[in-house]
Amino acid sequence: METLDFPHHIDEPPTLLLWRLDDLMPLVLALVGGILADRLLIALVLGVLFAHGYRKFRDRQADGYALHLLYWLGLMPLAARTTPNPFARRYTP
Repeated sequence: METLDFPHHIDEPPTLLLWRLDDLMPLVLALVGGILADRLLIALVLGVLFAHGYRKFRDRQADGYALHLLYWLGLMPLAARTTPNPFARRYTP
């Protein structure tokens, strides 16, 4: 029987090898963009800089701040029936 690795905490973020997935996404997106634009080195440097900046931003804010910011800007919808429109400033009965 194989042994399974369980996270130490129930709310631990998903990881790939040693890195958190949200740290790797800017680098992977820059890698794909660099391959498509035929500017791999420039895109990788920008991806590393953006990932470093995002990590510093994430460490200074509360947990889940980036998701709340994306929702507030209207870029990420949540459950449509349970959450109100972030752009509505007045609610009438």
